[in-house]
Amino acid sequence: MKIGLFFGSFNPVHVGHMIIANFMAQHTPLDKVWMVVSPQNPHKKRASLANDYDRLHLVNLAIGDNTKIQSSNIEFSLSKPSYTIDTLTYLKEKYPHHEFVLIMGGDNLGTFHKWKNYEEILKHHEIYVYRRPDYELGDLQHHEKVSLFDAPLMQISSSYIRKQLKDKASIKYLVLEEVEEYIMSSGMYK
Repeated sequence: MKIGLFFGSFNPVHVGHMIIANFMAQHTPLDKVWMVVSPQNPHKKRASLANDYDRLHLVNLAIGDNTKIQSSNIEFSLSKPSYTIDTLTYLKEKYPHHEFVLIMGGDNLGTFHKWKNYEEILKHHEIYVYRRPDYELGDLQHHEKVSLFDAPLMQISSSYIRKQLKDKASIKYLVLEEVEEYIMSSGMYK
């Protein structure tokens, strides 16, 4: 099975994330997309993250009954901070019959050469890149393992949603209804 790994803090997951995950599941050679909830991105502060299992629950609510997309908590049991190469190595050992493809935005491809062991990732994995306006893709866009896609994008960010919540403003339509209901009833991000 060919599985796309869409990593993210998903803090919280929003409609923009789901549009990208669904696009990759429907319009690429992938059999499934796993939304990998990262407990700690090496480039983000831990204090700004909601509880790992709450974020995972929100991703599951957002996925609903879509059988081409599933959540993954694989990084919860790995050492922190989470480095993509370590997760990929672990997944290849655990699921030797699967082929794993990295899904990333064009903003990440331009700085991919700064990632831990990026050459090893490129050696063993394809990378599906969704273009993002105003970001330079760099030389790696021409690499044989890199494929570019024009997924529909929305100018929504998790930090914007958290600010809306802090300001007691509505997040309606920015997140799926089930996600909004859980955030509001649980008091997350207050």
